[in-house]
Amino acid sequence: MSDYRMDTKCVQSGYRPGNGEPRQVPIVQSTTFRYETSEDMGKLFDLEAAGYFYTRLQNPTNDYVAAKIADMEGGTAAMLTSSGQAANFFAIFNICECGGHVLASSSIYGGTFNLLSVTMAKMGIETTFISPDCTEEELNAAFKDNTRVVFGETIANPALTVLDIEKFAKAAHAHGVPLIVDNTFPTPVNCRPIEWGADIVTHSTTKYMDGHGSAVGGAIVDSGKFDWMAHADKYPGLCQPDESYHGIIYAEKFGLEGAFITKCTSQLMRDFGSIQSPQNAFLLNLGLESLHVRMPKHVENGQAVAEYLSNNPKVKKVSYSGLKTDPYYEIACKYLPRGGCGVVSFEIKGGRAAAEKFMKNLKLLAIETHVADARSCCLNPATSTHRQLTEDQLEAAGVPAGLIRISCGLEDKEDLIADLEQAFAAI
Repeated sequence: MSDYRMDTKCVQSGYRPGNGEPRQVPIVQSTTFRYETSEDMGKLFDLEAAGYFYTRLQNPTNDYVAAKIADMEGGTAAMLTSSGQAANFFAIFNICECGGHVLASSSIYGGTFNLLSVTMAKMGIETTFISPDCTEEELNAAFKDNTRVVFGETIANPALTVLDIEKFAKAAHAHGVPLIVDNTFPTPVNCRPIEWGADIVTHSTTKYMDGHGSAVGGAIVDSGKFDWMAHADKYPGLCQPDESYHGIIYAEKFGLEGAFITKCTSQLMRDFGSIQSPQNAFLLNLGLESLHVRMPKHVENGQAVAEYLSNNPKVKKVSYSGLKTDPYYEIACKYLPRGGCGVVSFEIKGGRAAAEKFMKNLKLLAIETHVADARSCCLNPATSTHRQLTEDQLEAAGVPAGLIRISCGLEDKEDLIADLEQAFAAI
């Protein structure tokens, strides 16, 4: 449905029932699939035929929903994972092996920062973190001979920096590597990174895509534009025979449009098994069907709360790209003309102690290790999602100890502001 507009894609892409078939995406709640002959199944194991044999690798429900997300992002292929963290790990590890180097924005989600700086470092993969505000000269100087991928977030969680996608894509392509962009916060409703040069897009579908805090999940979308064979020496996993699949060369057999996702499914999902359950994929699809309606309301509430906070004398700093005083306002006008999201970060005067007292007095906003769903919630990242970072790393990531992240849901904006007002009064 690539010719249709976003609102229509949210509702109808990915699954089109035949005559007499279910109108809603069916939940194929089965681990296995039956075949008449061993030869029929063998063709699947040889990647000579399309189909399903075990849900750990693929499932029809998941594929319907992945196809919808691919269409929404303007990609050629997609896959669902068990979480957004799994999506980022798979997307990077699919092309960056032991001895490789990742160049990543320093202003990314704490869990992803830890994944790169600690866990993947143990796997022999080095990461250099660079400010999203770096100059082109600084960015190009950070590349190494073994750099295999560049990674960033459209809107960083929770610092809310906005990535200059074109700048990072230009540098990545000049050095013959792809750009991966985590597009969780704006969703394709408010930004489509592929249109700005990104090669691969990831999502924590747990957030706005699901929208109701009901199902953990992730997604990877391939643009189908990066020419792996043109840089075959850097990507042997895609451009050399895979002996675990009878010598298949993914980039040759499946082309630009399908090589990345096919390898990611055939190798990584096979070996790590981080599949999204069909039930969760079904719930995700229900969220996607209203995403285009919900995102404008999240943005409206986020803008109202940000404006209120910016005029509050007890607030040291507000981060929200919709504010004209925000350093990312101009770049947000370019990449996020419909608005970014409903997440607002602010630094309260008085630091960690004031933040804790403020949060204890909230009534409507819940303290949750979550963000981006229908119900508003609040978090102090330094003591939760980012608690594994040192003070220096917190500052580098734009997450000082007194930072509070508010995720504005779908409630009335005046009620949200009133709750904040009474919490401030307690300080």
